[in-house]
Amino acid sequence: MNIKAEKSKRNVFLAIFLFAGFSSFAQNSVIISGQDPNRRVITTAVPFLNFAPDSRHSGMGDVGVATSPDANSAHWNSGKLAFIEDDLGFSLSYSPWLGKLVNDMSLSYLTGFKKIDEFSAFGFDLRYFNMGDIQLTDENGNPLGEFNPRDIAIGGTYSRKLSQYFGLGISARFIYSNLSGNISSVTGSEAKAGISVGTDIGLYYEKPIFAGAKDGTWSWGVAITNIGPKITYNSAEDLDYIPTNFRLGTAYSIDLDPNNSLTFVFDVNKLLVPTPPQYATNEDGSLATDPNGDLIIEAGKDPNRALISGMFGSFADAPGGFEEEMKEFTLSFGVEYNYAEKFAVRTGYFYENPDKGGRRYFTMGLGLDLNKFGFDFSYLVPQVQNHPLAETLRFSLLYTIPSN
Repeated sequence: MNIKAEKSKRNVFLAIFLFAGFSSFAQNSVIISGQDPNRRVITTAVPFLNFAPDSRHSGMGDVGVATSPDANSAHWNSGKLAFIEDDLGFSLSYSPWLGKLVNDMSLSYLTGFKKIDEFSAFGFDLRYFNMGDIQLTDENGNPLGEFNPRDIAIGGTYSRKLSQYFGLGISARFIYSNLSGNISSVTGSEAKAGISVGTDIGLYYEKPIFAGAKDGTWSWGVAITNIGPKITYNSAEDLDYIPTNFRLGTAYSIDLDPNNSLTFVFDVNKLLVPTPPQYATNEDGSLATDPNGDLIIEAGKDPNRALISGMFGSFADAPGGFEEEMKEFTLSFGVEYNYAEKFAVRTGYFYENPDKGGRRYFTMGLGLDLNKFGFDFSYLVPQVQNHPLAETLRFSLLYTIPSN
């Protein structure tokens, strides 16, 4: 078995994710002659860590940093978990993935929480991204069997109220990504599973307010997720960033009457990962190099930076300056109607600039709460016809035990 099989397989997945508008494995993208120099999509390893895993929040345009706390808070903002009112709860979510392209990819998410006391709570989460079966071949196209690439992340959360209205949460997780099994290359290098760790920190604030004769709640949240070292699939010299993400948002919920309420939510997201620079090219369109053989950066900054430098430098490293930096923020809008805390209808919209991936879609969802059990469903409608994300479904089952 040689490197051709490894590259062929990885390129298939790279094409799938880029076509779907999501980040993929190779972080060091380059701009070459003939390509649009303004379209620089930021890419990372293990992008599944940022996929909206549950039905409630995905039904509202992938918002969640400032929504009311629930069993899925660990993904969106760990600071919310201490504000949850139930004593114990679990949630299991499942979504067939890229169903327009393949029929055996899926994202599964199991999460739970336990209140410690009035001021604090513990949580855990397990996500599993199954990429389906792939036929491996050698350099001559001869079949070598099938392999099932998969990503797994398991983590824990601690959340605590710092005051009546303000909370802080911290999460840590172990990340395992096996994309190629044990494929060896003709150069002797051997592919291996990628391993890394990630940490989240989240702040959450909620306070009752009054608008005329109506009761309501205003909340805001901020979270930085997946803070962790780079990951590699072969050698220590070939490293990719994990999808460190900054999320800021607010929500306003108003009680129309004792049984009916409306919640309006808005989130802003940005990957805290270096923007690919624009490299210089020769007259024939090939990439130009300096006497040491390194690529010459024409605009932007070297993306191969340490974790902290890459995170904070990502706000000012785009080759197009401030205008391009603003394009790297995604926007999410959501609305939730709730009747008697038993039945919910949701809708939302997600926007990403065309130069940074171009994901733009509407979402809708339903929720049903039957005492201890709940069921949520969401559906995604892209603006572009025949998009790979079309008809994306998510299903969530919830079980909670109220506090005494």
